[in-house]
Amino acid sequence: MEILKQLGDLFLAATPTAVIVFLFYLFLRWSFFVPIERVVHERGRRIEGARRQAEELRKSAQEKRRTYQEALRKARAELFREQETVRRGVLAERGASIQQARQLANEEIQAAKSRIRAEIEAARTDLDSSSTQLAEEIARAILQPQMYPRPAGEV
Repeated sequence: MEILKQLGDLFLAATPTAVIVFLFYLFLRWSFFVPIERVVHERGRRIEGARRQAEELRKSAQEKRRTYQEALRKARAELFREQETVRRGVLAERGASIQQARQLANEEIQAAKSRIRAEIEAARTDLDSSSTQLAEEIARAILQPQMYPRPAGEV
């Protein structure tokens, strides 16, 4: 029984400490744990809000990027169309210049051919008149008695 009495005395001596510990726990809970839980909960809520906001910003940025790329693709296509139009215009202009140069060259060739034909015709006429005159001179020289006697031994 003495053990029970010692246990009872020990329990009575420990009761004020247990009450003080319990009151200290309540005080800590009220002044420390509850505010920390509120801060942790608020922090978690803000983190989740920041994640949602970041996701929305990411989606917005992707949409803007897609819109920008679409606009860039359209601008490039328009630029290529304009360049193609200019290129075709330059090619047409070059083709016209080449055709004009060919036509001018053909006209010059035809003019040169006409001049050559005229010169050939004039040369033929000159040759005909010269050949007739030369033939007459040769015939006269052969048929006419020679004015100078031939030295002996020449045939």
